[in-house]
Amino acid sequence: MKIPAIRTKRLRLRNYEKTDKEFAMGIWNDSEMGKYLPDPSIENMDEIYLKALDELDTDETCCYLIAENLENGERIGTCSFVPSEDGETYDLGCCVHARYQNRGYATEMAQGMIDYAREHGAKKITAPVNKENGASNAVMKKLGFSVVGETTCKKRGTDIVLQEYLYELELTTP
Repeated sequence: MKIPAIRTKRLRLRNYEKTDKEFAMGIWNDSEMGKYLPDPSIENMDEIYLKALDELDTDETCCYLIAENLENGERIGTCSFVPSEDGETYDLGCCVHARYQNRGYATEMAQGMIDYAREHGAKKITAPVNKENGASNAVMKKLGFSVVGETTCKKRGTDIVLQEYLYELELTTP
């Protein structure tokens, strides 16, 4: 799913391109940066997963974005959202590369996606967050999300079951 770029104070959230694959893998499949994600570690990737990475730029249901620094174009992280069929709920996620963590980028990325969703008729935002990911849980709370449930997912290529909070933010029109 492609959209026009989203601009925030410091970032441009642009559509994922095939040339972003190595950068995204460097976050999602890294043993430390990706430990809270369902994506496999490098050693557990299979051909099906690698083929899916090659097709992210043509996905019709999920919007994959790369966050770039507005000043110098450096890639900061990745983010994504999946709107419900009726467009009233957007499920979002974001990851910041370790080099750029603890600088408010995750909050800015999420707020940019929230603003986009609101402008496009969303009434609610949801986001699953690993229970052990203190930084991401803090971002959700900072942005006004509430925990509405718990869920699990399995880390691909392993028997590891990740415990997650399901966050929700009700949107009001400005």
